[in-house]
Amino acid sequence: MAVAAGTMGIGLAAGPASAATCSDVDIVFARGSGEAPGLGITGTPFVNSLRQNLTGKSVSSYAVNYAADVAQTSAGPGATDMTRHVVSVAASCPNTKFVLGGYSQGGSVTDISIGIPTLLGSGQTIPTNLAPRVAAVVVFGNPLALYGQRITTVSPLYGPKAKEYCNLGDPVCAGGFNIYAHLTYGFDGSTANGATFAATRVRALG
Repeated sequence: MAVAAGTMGIGLAAGPASAATCSDVDIVFARGSGEAPGLGITGTPFVNSLRQNLTGKSVSSYAVNYAADVAQTSAGPGATDMTRHVVSVAASCPNTKFVLGGYSQGGSVTDISIGIPTLLGSGQTIPTNLAPRVAAVVVFGNPLALYGQRITTVSPLYGPKAKEYCNLGDPVCAGGFNIYAHLTYGFDGSTANGATFAATRVRALG
């Protein structure tokens, strides 16, 4: 497969939103390959744990709307959906902060949306002027690690606010052969730890 870089999201239209619907924090999460629409087996416990860690703040969540196909050809369109959602909410809700996350192919969705080239397609990326409003980026089982890359090391803009989880033996991110290692982030402590990290980052922004 050829490497395809994400393209900048320019001229993205912002959808209407009432100020009354704006939350303090919006969690945007992309599920993994083959999962039914929604937050998925990793995103759901991550969002629930982050809500618990952000008592006193209003928290909304958005499940990235993309195919999440097993062939892993939908990461680009997923990144475009993630980007358009962030741009729309940011325009309508000037005080909302964002937490971005993804699991498995959803990690690639997140990579592309923050401007990291991947082997899984291309899509629109979040404009750099919105980066300060992204409090944290948390990914689980991200295929990027298979190529010796991590968000923390390849993204000067988002690396300092990123946390990445890759279990030993995970075939998707560690090149292993233990599929169970890829399926346990939601209950092995990873999502709880990721939520604690994200909550700390959110509170640091005020």
